[in-house]
Amino acid sequence: MREPEIEILCSQLASYYVFPDTANDIAKILRTRLAEGAYSDVDDEAFAALVTTDLQSVNGDKHLRLLHSHDEVPETGQVSAWDPVAYQKEAELDAFGIAKVERLKGNVGLLDLRLLHGAEIATPAYTAAMNLIAHTDALIIDVRNNRGGDPNTVALICSYLFDERVHLNDIYNRPEDITAQYWTLPHVPGPKFGGKKPIYVLTSSRTFSGAEELSYNLQQNERATLIGETTRGGAHPGDRYRVGPHLKSSIPNGRAINPISGTNWEAVGVVPHIAVPEEQAFDLAYKKALEHVLTLGNDGPRRTIAEAAAEALA
Repeated sequence: MREPEIEILCSQLASYYVFPDTANDIAKILRTRLAEGAYSDVDDEAFAALVTTDLQSVNGDKHLRLLHSHDEVPETGQVSAWDPVAYQKEAELDAFGIAKVERLKGNVGLLDLRLLHGAEIATPAYTAAMNLIAHTDALIIDVRNNRGGDPNTVALICSYLFDERVHLNDIYNRPEDITAQYWTLPHVPGPKFGGKKPIYVLTSSRTFSGAEELSYNLQQNERATLIGETTRGGAHPGDRYRVGPHLKSSIPNGRAINPISGTNWEAVGVVPHIAVPEEQAFDLAYKKALEHVLTLGNDGPRRTIAEAAAEALA
C-alpha cells in the first residue's frame, strides 16, 4: 500500500508548495489515483515516476517531482532532506558544474556551464573562471546542458558582466512569506569582463531553472544575445523533503519575479533572440563574436588577434 507516502506528500504540498490552492487540487488527484489502485504493485522507482506525472498534471510545474534515491534518505529530524556534506562532495567531483573554460582562437571566451552549484562552496571556482575570460573581446556562455542551480551563483556570474550594480531577480518564498532580492555584487575578486563587450548565451530545450534565470536576467537587461532554442520553463525554486527510505519530494516553495518584466519564464521558457537548432547555436555565436573582434582593428598587439580571428572565421 502506498497510502502513507501519498499522505506525507500531500501534507508537504499543503505546507510548502508556493501555490496553496493548486496544492489542494494536486492532493485530490493523488488521493484519487491512490484509490483507483494506480500505485499498486510497483517498486519505488516506478512509483516515483507515476507520482511525478500526476504531480505535474495540474499546472505542469517541472520542479514538482517525487524522486527515487538509490541511497537511503536519512531521517535527520530536520524538515529538509538536503544533505550538505554529500552535496559538497558531489559538487567538487563535478568541478562545481564548470565543464569548460577556454580562450578560443581570436580571443573569444567560452564558458560551458552544466550546473550552477551553491555559491557558498562554488565561489572560488567561478571567480577563477570569470577571471580567466575577463580580458577576452567577446564571451560565449553555453548553458545548453545546464540543469539549473543557485540564484546566488547566478548573481555572482552576472556581477562580472555589468559595470554598475543591477537588480537581477526577486524570489518570493511561501513558507517564510518573504521576498528576497538578488543584485549584482558591489565588489568581486579580480578583473571583470565588464558591461560593454558582447555576450552570447547558448540555450536548448534542456536549459532549466537557474540556467534559465541567468539567460533571462541577461536578456531582460539587454546584456546578451540569446541563441538557440526556447528553454524548458521552470521558475519555481524549492527544497527536498523525505517521503520514505528511498523517496524524497522536490517541492517548489518559491517563485521568481523579474524586476523588469514583473513575471518569469515558468511554463513558457526563455525565448532566444535568434532561434536555431541547438547544434547550430555555437557556430553562429562564434561567427558573430569573431566578426566583432575584427572590428577592433589590428594595431600593435591586436595584429595577432585579428589574424587569428580572420583565420577562424574563414
